[in-house]
Amino acid sequence: MIDNYPGWARELAQKYLSRTVSQFLLHGNVHDLVPVGTEGKRSFQRLKKFLSDELFGARDVVIFYDRATGIYFRDEESRKDFNRAVSGRDTLIGTEIAGKIPKDPVRAFSVLEQYLRLRLDQKRSIALIIDYGETIVPMNEAGTSGAEDRNALVYLLRWAHDPLFLAADFTTVLLSENLADLNKTLIQNPHNAEIRIPIPGENERLDFIRNEIPAEEYDDYSAVDAQVLARQTAGLNLIHIRSILAGAKENRSPVTFERLTQVKKEMIEAEAYGLLEFVETSNNLDSVAGHKSVKEHLRQAVQALKQGREDVLPMGYLICGPVGTGKTWLVTCFAGEVGIPMVRLKNFRSQWQGVTEGNLEKILNILKAMSPVAVMIDEADAYLGDRSSTGDSGVSSRVFSQIASFMSDTSNRGRILWFLMTARPDLMPVDLKRQGRAEEHLALFPPSTEEERREVFEAMKKKTGLVMTEKHLPSVIVNGKKVFSGADMEAALTRAKFRAAAQGKIKVTPEILEETLENFLSPSYPEEVELQTLNAVIECTSRELLPQEYRDADRAELMQRIAELEMQIGVSPV
Repeated sequence: MIDNYPGWARELAQKYLSRTVSQFLLHGNVHDLVPVGTEGKRSFQRLKKFLSDELFGARDVVIFYDRATGIYFRDEESRKDFNRAVSGRDTLIGTEIAGKIPKDPVRAFSVLEQYLRLRLDQKRSIALIIDYGETIVPMNEAGTSGAEDRNALVYLLRWAHDPLFLAADFTTVLLSENLADLNKTLIQNPHNAEIRIPIPGENERLDFIRNEIPAEEYDDYSAVDAQVLARQTAGLNLIHIRSILAGAKENRSPVTFERLTQVKKEMIEAEAYGLLEFVETSNNLDSVAGHKSVKEHLRQAVQALKQGREDVLPMGYLICGPVGTGKTWLVTCFAGEVGIPMVRLKNFRSQWQGVTEGNLEKILNILKAMSPVAVMIDEADAYLGDRSSTGDSGVSSRVFSQIASFMSDTSNRGRILWFLMTARPDLMPVDLKRQGRAEEHLALFPPSTEEERREVFEAMKKKTGLVMTEKHLPSVIVNGKKVFSGADMEAALTRAKFRAAAQGKIKVTPEILEETLENFLSPSYPEEVELQTLNAVIECTSRELLPQEYRDADRAELMQRIAELEMQIGVSPV
């Protein structure tokens, strides 16, 4: 029968049968449904019911506990037995005192321990399931834990290695969505076993869909093929899918691809506590002006993905270059071309102890479940921190370690594609830029040829809605005496429209345009732009992607100039 259980349940059973562990920390997808039975006779149960009726179905007693409900039992006979035992009258009469037992963990655990020792000594088999474990033994530094938290922790640690409990048929299971939300001492205890319940994969989702809707009724529920529906719901759990199907039935409106995409986005963003944001765009790489070589390079990655060659893709990209060169726009347009979802990480940091690590664990689990997926992190040098970050009780260094470890997991190659964007790659720790993490370093530069300058000019004309009185190409575009990044050009053309409006004109004349471009000065300090440009040159991992003037440049001279610029503007790399 155990062969029909999910992988995590088989792992729990095997570890328990080894008689070395009796306490388990179940984390991850703990609020979902669990498949029970063989194909054709499948049913789906809530986790606690599965643990109680299936995994621990042969136990004499199954006890549940959470802070809100207190202590409760699988069946009425167990409750009566508990009443008799804790009342001190272990007889058939017994008094009804269970309702008077306090719900707070320490006093509830004290009563539970009396009952457990009494019944285990009598060779009874017992399972104790504790829900919302993070509310019982929350993540806290040892010096900041309250007396209740410390006392509850002691009970759990003691039960994990008590000789009576280990020798008896007794199991404690703590349920928590995020392992990082639990007390570190409990997690690191060698007498505990951590088991992650994953978000269901494509085959599990397909099995659920086919079990949920009879084949002859499927078209009434969904206009999307079951196989496609299972594939497109990556990142959702079975309760989410049931909700989608129930909504289609209730509204008498079959699931469409468009509706599915919108609902999936809403559900995943809600599941991630609003810390993930889907990047939606109707543009593709054709919408990017300039950067011809970089676009060709990224289109090769698109082809590899469409051909199923995830093995040839880098683990991630570092996109660098001076401010205004369109790093974010490039990656956003890539999202529109690649055909897989792209998400942006929002601020997951919290002022509360342990919450930041828990938020990040949740996000990373969702990313793994919804793969293939691309992940965009803007201003990565400031966002990700480094191992040596101090002043926040070690939170930044732990966050850095979590992300670095996740990024280097080779099982995610081609399935989770990272895009780290920064104008100062020199401020990013080498740990994230090395091979095996952000392997490809792509550098973006202001347009350096007339063709690129024309392309940027036309793209920004369209974006700003600038209308000319006659067709005209500005002299600075032709001769290239002034360098305009995409952001500079957009600002300059907006200023030209302003000047025309000030003169009562709707369209911009060639004279106004020439005067505006000649008069325009970028607000960026030239030394900083030069520093950002040279750092991008040094970081680029493909010689063919560099402008011609830098392809054969002496790197020692470039490094010397970078050092001089850092001295001038008072900035030093980490």
